[in-house]
Amino acid sequence: MKTQSGSAHTWKFFRTGGLDQVLLRNGADIAHLAELDQKLWTALSCPTKGLRFDPKTLELLDTDKDGRIRVPELLAAIAWTAARLTSLDPLLDRSETLRLASLSSATPEGQALLANAKRILANLGKGAAESISLANVADTAQIFANTHFNGDGIVPADAAGDAPTRQVIAEIIAAFGAETDRSGKPGVNQAKTDAFFAAAAAYLDWTRRADAAILPLGEKTAAADAALAAVRAKLDDYFTRCRLAAFDPRAAAPLSRTDADFAALANLELTDGLPAIAAFPLSRIAAGRDLPLLDGVNPYWSAAVAAFTAATVAPLLGADCTVLSAADWQTLKAKLAPFEAWTAAKAGGEVAGLGTDRLAALVAGTARADVTALIAKDAALEAENAQIAEVEKLLRYHAHLATLLNNFVNMARLYDPKACAIFRVGTLYMDARASSLCFHVDDAAAHAGLAAASKCCLAYCQITRPGAKETRTICATITAGFSHTLWVGRNGIFYDLDGKDWDATIVKMVDNSISIKEAFWDPWRKLAAMISGQVRKVLAAKQDAALVNAAKKIEAPGAVPAEAPKKMEGAALASTAAALGIAVGLISTAVGGVVSAVAGLPLWKTALGIVFLLLLVSGPSMILTWFKLRARDVAPILNACGWAINRRLHLSLKLGRLFTTEATLPAHSERQLKDPFADDNSVRNAVILLALAVAVVAALWLAGLLDCALPRMLKHRPPQPPPAVNVVAPAVQATPAVPATPATK
Repeated sequence: MKTQSGSAHTWKFFRTGGLDQVLLRNGADIAHLAELDQKLWTALSCPTKGLRFDPKTLELLDTDKDGRIRVPELLAAIAWTAARLTSLDPLLDRSETLRLASLSSATPEGQALLANAKRILANLGKGAAESISLANVADTAQIFANTHFNGDGIVPADAAGDAPTRQVIAEIIAAFGAETDRSGKPGVNQAKTDAFFAAAAAYLDWTRRADAAILPLGEKTAAADAALAAVRAKLDDYFTRCRLAAFDPRAAAPLSRTDADFAALANLELTDGLPAIAAFPLSRIAAGRDLPLLDGVNPYWSAAVAAFTAATVAPLLGADCTVLSAADWQTLKAKLAPFEAWTAAKAGGEVAGLGTDRLAALVAGTARADVTALIAKDAALEAENAQIAEVEKLLRYHAHLATLLNNFVNMARLYDPKACAIFRVGTLYMDARASSLCFHVDDAAAHAGLAAASKCCLAYCQITRPGAKETRTICATITAGFSHTLWVGRNGIFYDLDGKDWDATIVKMVDNSISIKEAFWDPWRKLAAMISGQVRKVLAAKQDAALVNAAKKIEAPGAVPAEAPKKMEGAALASTAAALGIAVGLISTAVGGVVSAVAGLPLWKTALGIVFLLLLVSGPSMILTWFKLRARDVAPILNACGWAINRRLHLSLKLGRLFTTEATLPAHSERQLKDPFADDNSVRNAVILLALAVAVVAALWLAGLLDCALPRMLKHRPPQPPPAVNVVAPAVQATPAVPATPATK
């Protein structure tokens, strides 16, 4: 055919499922896909999730990172690949190994890829190899294990040629953490280097701002402030309680804790560190009372108060200060407030452990320039080493692109029994059936609303692996067997394509016709259900009436015990026998009517009549089901999964039998037909056979077919005497006289 662009490329189409689909025979077909009318593409987009496909290849194809692969992205990938290979024919091999001879030397892209492929192989010690595989580029740590510079902008410590620079890199890693180099080693990049030296400068600037006002005790100021911080909340609480007692003397006693509070401690094993004691005031509460520092202090806080006295009170208020007034307390907080503000503004704390001398030497020296030079040297190789990612990209396209095209441009994988379409996720085993057309589903309710248009019977199952605590939802297409044996809550087993087994439970059903066999038996099943329902209804009504009558007799005043049922005698027995006779007569009459209708017919006509009767009941259901099965379409199911299917994907009866298989005994199996645990129905069967025999004999007798073998008195139609026949005597004609013969002498 001639394409829209005027190209003379000849396409070949194959027909499956009533659909003409383009056949990708060789690399030329793939290369000319941009010229194929998109109305002839089976799909126009597909999701990147829920597919049995290489996820890294999907990530490379999804250039706009929207979670979908569209036609322009596929065409761009084909063009990118064609610019680097001599031919696209190797794509049809779907191999993860690419021969170096397949790389094009006529294009700059191909030449660059060939050079990088050879360098990768050389780094792996395979410089003489004639091909490169996806496994060769999958582990970048192995590729760069023996290289210091690889273009990722990260340098490990051993990349430095001198010990001082290696020490600086180690110090940066200790302060800000490491970045992993392509070789797998810890290293630093420019961002971490800049952050380290900025922190060093900030810390040095912060330390230089400290003066006598900030450090009233010099280096001991930090210890004094820490001791004050340990008791700050408790001291504020104490002086506030004393001020309340000064406001109202009645508050002193309850604020010091009541007798009941102390009594609650009496039954406990008391220690100075008991948390219950910590909640008590720091000391006895009284109006305007100073805090004693040496005695009368809450035992829980006595050690902290002693440390506070030694580290803060004595240096700032004098060693002879044994009590602390409210004014003294405010004075101490005011003297240490500048230090606290300065501490809160601390910068560069990440590098403080190195000390000011080491940091000053690093900031003043050439350490930053040395590390930056190493990073720049490594980054200079970025453009060259970025080609390694392109080598991996080409290898993934070489291995997987043709598979995606045969699930996108056409659906060859769907209609190939030996292949597996990328949207199929496993096989569901349930109800002696194996359903292999299963799809990944995110939202069962939303999916079912769209997938119902497929006219397929769908079973939505929640699958779980308790050991791994994994849960997923799948949609299984049921295309064989009966639908009434499936219901919400039924359990089965699901095997994914990795061989892992999952517990499966049906959570939602979309009922549709499954098979012609089901359609044949469905009317009879409904008829049997209706009859059994009516029988149960009548029996239930009789039982309820009997129970009501029994209850009335019991509740009635002076009720007498019910008498045992009397044996049927006389008229009762006769009426019962008459009823049985009438029933047998009706059955015999019905069977007799059928027998009479076919009595004079040949055997083949009788058989044909029985077949006609079966078709009369099951025929309409089978015809309707046939039309419904002809309308089954996989496209709505895929559209509900996120695909944009461009054409109808007919699910034929033959294909349906392949996707759902029913249990069958293996070839050459032996069967033991006698069931040792079967119920003994011999009496019931004998009664049924006897009743049928009586009905058949009665029918044959009523039809007169047994008259030839029965005596005259038992014949249904005794023979009638032949009608009288009037015999008319023939008229006598006169005969002429015969002359007498003369006597012989």
